Amino acid sequence: MKIRAARVIVTCPSRNFVTIKIETECGLYGVGDATLNGRELAVASYLQEHLIPCLIGRDASQIEDIWQFFYKGAYWRRGPVNMTAIAAIDMALWDIKAKAANMPLYQLLGGKSRQGVLVYSHANGRDLAETVDEVGRHIDMGYKAVRAQSGIPGLDGTYGVSKIKGFYEPADADLPSESVWSTSKYLNFIPRLFEKLREQYGSEPHLLHDVHHRLTPIEAARLGKDLEPYRLFWMEDAVPAELQEGFRLIRQHTTTPIAVGEVFSSIYDCQQLITEQLIDYIRTTIVHGGGITHLKKIAALADLYHVKTGFHGATDLSPITMGCALHFDTWVPNFGIQEHMHHTELSNDVFPHDYHFDQGYMMIGDTPGHGSDINEKLAAKYPYKRAYLPVNRLEDGSMFNW
Repeated sequence: MKIRAARVIVTCPSRNFVTIKIETECGLYGVGDATLNGRELAVASYLQEHLIPCLIGRDASQIEDIWQFFYKGAYWRRGPVNMTAIAAIDMALWDIKAKAANMPLYQLLGGKSRQGVLVYSHANGRDLAETVDEVGRHIDMGYKAVRAQSGIPGLDGTYGVSKIKGFYEPADADLPSESVWSTSKYLNFIPRLFEKLREQYGSEPHLLHDVHHRLTPIEAARLGKDLEPYRLFWMEDAVPAELQEGFRLIRQHTTTPIAVGEVFSSIYDCQQLITEQLIDYIRTTIVHGGGITHLKKIAALADLYHVKTGFHGATDLSPITMGCALHFDTWVPNFGIQEHMHHTELSNDVFPHDYHFDQGYMMIGDTPGHGSDINEKLAAKYPYKRAYLPVNRLEDGSMFNW
C-alpha cells in the first residue's frame, strides 16, 4: 500500500476541473477532486509543488495520519486552497482503502443509513412566470425538492439565473464580469415568488432558496419572517458567515430553517453556528472542507445539536466529489438533503461514475471505492481555460458581495 506516484490532472470538459490520482505499489489507485472554482490552478500548484513530494513512500492506508501531517505540518492552517488540496488527497486515499477492502465506500464508513439520498435541483428563470414554470418542470422530472431562483425586476441579471436551460455555470468570463445588485428590489420580490409557487404547486414540494450572502442579519431576519407562510425547506447563505454570532439576530426573528457553509473550509468556521443551534443545515463540501476525514468530524458535532447535513453539490465540483458525497450521505445518520446539479454529458464522459437519479433520490452502486473515476485520455483533449466568478456592485457603484 505504499504510494509510488501521484499526479495532478487539469481538464476543461465544459468547465475546469482539477483531479489528483494516487497510485500504490500494489497496483491500486484512487482519485480525488481538487476543484476550487475560479482559483483552480492555485490548488493544482499547491498539490504539485508542496504536497505530492511528501506523499511518495507513505502508506496509503494511514489516512488520518496523512491528513494530520498536511494540516498541522503546513503551519499555515485552513484556507480554501490548503483544505481543497488536503481534501483531494483524502478522497483518493479513501478510494484506495475501500478498493483494498473490496467494498463500496459507504460500507467502509459504517454501512447504509438509508436506501436513497434525497436531492434538490435548481430551477431558475428570467422572471417570476418563467421560474414558476421551471419549478414545475423539475417536479415533473421527479424531484421532490427544488431550489427556486429568479431574475429580479429592475436588475439586469442576478446570481442563480442561467442563460442555458438546465445548466448553470457562474464562472462565465476570462476576467470577472460585473453585476449590479439592489437589496430593496430583491426583498420586495422574493416573497411574491414563493407565494406564487405555493399557489401553483401546493404544500407538498420542498422549496429552497439561495440568498448568496447578500443580506445583513436584520435583512435576513425580515426575509425569513416574510417567507414563513410558504414553509421553505431552507433559506441558504443569507449573510456572509465570517461573523458567526450574526446568526443570533436572524434566529431571534424567524422560524424559517437556515442553511450555510458551502464556502467553509473547517470545523472552526461552523463551530459556534452549530453549538448555539443558529443553523439547521450545514452545507460544507467534502472538497472544500478537508475531505471525508474532516467532514466526519463536522457531521458528528452537528449531530449533537440537531443540525443536519445539506452538502453543496453544484457543477463546479466534479463527479468525484458527488460520488464521495453520496456515499457519505448514504451512511451519515444526521443527513438532511444533497444538492444536485446535472453535469454536462462531456463532463460525465470524462468522469465515469456509478450513481444515478431515480424519482427524487440519488442512488449509488456497489463498485469498490467511491465509484467515480477519470478518463485521462479523454481529459487530455480539453485543456484548461481561464474563467472567473463574477463580482457584484451596488447601484451606486460600490463593491458588494457576489
